Amino acid sequence: MSRNDRFVVRHPDGWAVKKAGAERASRHHETKREAIESNRTVSRNQGTELRIHNQDGRIASSDSHGGDPFPPKG
Repeated sequence: MSRNDRFVVRHPDGWAVKKAGAERASRHHETKREAIESNRTVSRNQGTELRIHNQDGRIASSDSHGGDPFPPKG
């Protein structure tokens, strides 16, 4: 996990985006979809990981936009 990775997490006011290791959210959104869409672009531009959580806090999916050090062969 890189310190620049981003996480879409549940927040009392909707959904929030947090940077890895940060205590406070960098952005707040009313819907999960808005949070994902607005931060997918940031993640792509920075070549980082975007981890998307469910309402229960578990990671539901992950978008990798960085260089994978161990790409699969084939």
